[in-house]
Formats: sequence, structure tokens, C-alpha cells
Amino acid sequence: MCQGRAGRPRGAGGVGYLIGRRGYLGDNGREVLTKLAFHVATPALLFTTLARADLSVILSDRLLVTAVSTFAVAGVFVAVGAARRWGVGRTTIGALCSSYVNAGNLGIPIAVYVLGDASLVAPVLLFQQIVMTPVALTVLDLAGTGEKQSVWRRVTVPVRNPIAIGSLSGVAVSATGLSVPGPVMDPLTLIGNMSVPAVLLAFGISLCGSTMPGRGADRAPVLLSVALKSVGQPLAAWALAAGVFGLRGEPLLDVVVTSALPAAQNLFTYASRYRTGEVLARESILLSTMLAVPVLVVVAALLG
Repeated sequence: MCQGRAGRPRGAGGVGYLIGRRGYLGDNGREVLTKLAFHVATPALLFTTLARADLSVILSDRLLVTAVSTFAVAGVFVAVGAARRWGVGRTTIGALCSSYVNAGNLGIPIAVYVLGDASLVAPVLLFQQIVMTPVALTVLDLAGTGEKQSVWRRVTVPVRNPIAIGSLSGVAVSATGLSVPGPVMDPLTLIGNMSVPAVLLAFGISLCGSTMPGRGADRAPVLLSVALKSVGQPLAAWALAAGVFGLRGEPLLDVVVTSALPAAQNLFTYASRYRTGEVLARESILLSTMLAVPVLVVVAALLG
């Protein structure tokens, strides 16, 4: 059973914190939930989501702004991480925390209440799952093994990763227009619905006994990733959207708001799965989530 305090996690994360405090799932509860989310529930969720998605939404100026601003802030973190020798795994997790937005859990309700249209987060969600996730997990796969791999194993890393398999399979179904039978889709949907609760519970358990964020050995990468996520990415999106693509009004507000969303909770699952940058991921997610409300208020006030 863990001891200590870690702020005030709420919702499912708060339940996870309580589970960790009480020791209901034993010493390996967080690891089991992480494996469940990574290997089973999240691939199912990505497949069912992307299989029903309209892939035509990825061809837009808004997505180009998102893609360029994402790579820009991630690139800044990678450059600093390489200069400071933070390691490939930790630098990869930090780059994700700097640029990978919570388009699912927070993006959809914010798109509804702030932007008035939940579909506006679809391009971001598709871009992250089709491009960012497979690339980042491939890097983590290749960096996490000490054995020399054949060219074939290196090339096939993306198609052997469960997250990438779920994403790419869903894209293939959507692109070909295939209809997945109900007896297949319904169980996958049910399993996929476990993904977000499992991730949040594991995240909450990880908060139990942790120190205040931004004060430990990972202070520098945590603060850098939070600054890039909460300030750098919205500014980059605004500069690109307004200065390069000429977006004004609601389209400009849309891309800046989605870029200002905090780091996604599932990044902690990736860090836990590869046993690298776990503290960095946990603290970056927590701090960027705490900063999300004031940042979004400022964005809405300036551009709304």
C-alpha cells in the first residue's frame, strides 16, 4: 500500500488514487491496468473509432496547422533533449507530452461547449493516431531493446505494435468502406470503452506517494514540456494559422483551442509500457491539465 499525498486528482483519476492508497489491487495493480489499456482496450477503441471516421477531414488547412505546430514544438524538445543527453526514451516521451493533445477525453467536450462542434477535433485525433503514435512507439520499440535487430524486424516494428495495429486496421476499414458486422464490432466497442477508465485509474494510482510535480530529478524536462504544451504549441498554431494560412475568425479559434488542450492521459500508458519517462509523463500531464483552463480562457478571450 502506498503512502503520501499528490495533490487533488479528480474523477476516475481520483478513484485510482484512492485504490492506490487502499492497496485494493495490490502492488501490481497499476501495471495490470497499463497492460490492459495498451495491449487490449486502447487498440480496440482506436479500431472502432477510426473504422467509423470520415478520413476526408484530414485534408484541410486546419490539420496542416496542427501537424506543423506539433512537429515544431516536439522538435524543440527533441533538440534540447539531445543536447542535454536525456536519452532517446525519455526525450521521446517528453516530445509527446509537449505536443500530443488530449483530443479524446477533453477535446470532444471542449469542442462542443467552446467551439460548438465536436467534429472539429476529428482531424487532430486522426493525425495523432495515424502519424504521431506509430512513429513515437516505433522509436520507443527500437530504443528499448539492446539486441541487434535485423532490417526486417526494424521495418515491421509499427505493424507489430498493438496501438499501431488498432489504428491502422481502423483506417483500412474506413478507407475501403467495409462494414464490420455487429457481432464483431459490438464486443470491440465494449472492450474499447475500458480504455479511458483503465488509463485514468492507472494514472491515479501513480499519483499515490508521488512528490509535488516539477521538483524532482525530472524538473527540467517536465517544465520544458509543460511550457511547450501550454504556451508554445498554442502560440505556434496561432502564428501559422494567422500568418501563413490566413485563417481568421472561427477557424483560427478552432486550431488554437485544440492546440491549447493539455497532454493526453494515454501518454502515461506509453511511458509505463516502455518503462521510460514515467515521472516525466505523469507530472507533465498533471501540470498541463491544471494550466489548461486558464490558457483556454485567455485564448477564448483573445480570439473569441
